[in-house]
Amino acid sequence: MKKNVLIIGGGGVAQVVAHKCAQHNDVLGSIHLASRTVEKCQDIIDSVREKGSLKVAGDLQAHALDALDIEATKALIDKTQSQIVINVGSSFINMSVLQACIETGAAYLDTAIHEEQDKICETPPWYANYEWKRKAACEQNGVTAILGIGFDPGVVNAYAALAVSEYFDSVDSIDIIDINAGSHGRYFATNFDPEINFREFTGRVWSWQGSQWQQNQMFEVKRTDDLPVVGLQTSYMTGHDELHSMSQNLNVPNIRFWMGFGEHYINVFTVLKNLGLLSEQPVTTAEGQEVVPLKVVKAVLPDPSSLAPDYTGKTCIGDLVKGTSNGQDKEVFIYNVADHAEAYAEVGSQGISYTAGVPPVAAALLIASGEWDVSRMVNVEELPPKPFINLLNEMGLPTRIKDAEGDRLLSF
Repeated sequence: MKKNVLIIGGGGVAQVVAHKCAQHNDVLGSIHLASRTVEKCQDIIDSVREKGSLKVAGDLQAHALDALDIEATKALIDKTQSQIVINVGSSFINMSVLQACIETGAAYLDTAIHEEQDKICETPPWYANYEWKRKAACEQNGVTAILGIGFDPGVVNAYAALAVSEYFDSVDSIDIIDINAGSHGRYFATNFDPEINFREFTGRVWSWQGSQWQQNQMFEVKRTDDLPVVGLQTSYMTGHDELHSMSQNLNVPNIRFWMGFGEHYINVFTVLKNLGLLSEQPVTTAEGQEVVPLKVVKAVLPDPSSLAPDYTGKTCIGDLVKGTSNGQDKEVFIYNVADHAEAYAEVGSQGISYTAGVPPVAAALLIASGEWDVSRMVNVEELPPKPFINLLNEMGLPTRIKDAEGDRLLSF
């Protein structure tokens, strides 16, 4: 049974992960947080203690770490005797942290595909460019590596696997719809790392259609849906991590990702992009200083974790799945609704961080119990979805299903 958790990252998602690990430290053991800025980790620890999140008395420590340094990461894993590493830092560090886990034997979890600073929207299937190249090493070393175990990617992958295996004889399409109907009250801000957020949208939009990859531009294709709780919402087809694995692991010809954006966000984004301020490529100022425009924009925007106290409203994220069952056309929507204010009251983070931070802790518990300790590298759709969904129901992210029979809680 694996125990002792090292959380890498010091942002809003790391805060949620720390609180949720603390709530289950009777199973998970000691909890360690590591980031370049140790003060961020200590602030999270202070939050955990203030809210009394620790289920039982136990270790809760902060560490300074440059996670790009594989040897330093290995040393910290060994020092803390961590058998589970939850990487919720920047996706630029994925491959370094993964390698450290392969060499130490610790289980590895992350929430997004690896990225390189100078590349965006890479050729699909993107995982094949990075993480999947270490599949053999994971299997040889008996290392469990679960990729993309946030909400999207993550929970939506499990929803898709469940739908394909339980509700349909044949699936024609999976449309993942991500709506944030909340308000943070700022003129402009992103709900997670601005650099990663903008990089998703400045390049090509990849979708899986007709069993092949299709390219579009951002904001080129949109849809409108009447969704539970949040009502009528417009979303835009966007490239996203889960498409790169689900297209390969599920026999479904059409898989698309849709994200909701308000007109104000689109207008600001368009201006920034047209001015070249969202470029990941360095430029030289008149004074001879080299800067990366995107990093400058990130530096002047609000820290996403600072949005939490004033955030109101709800999110709705789910899979709209269409296909046939018993010779009849069928449609189901499997989804979750999260509340920003409730998330802040519980763990001090806003709802977007909450939906991303709870799932890796549920996965860590399933690794600890052995149910998901598979000793190889997998994406979430390759794992049994039912125990995961049941745990999420208990941990604050209840799953619902809407179909011809009504709208109800989904549990097993």
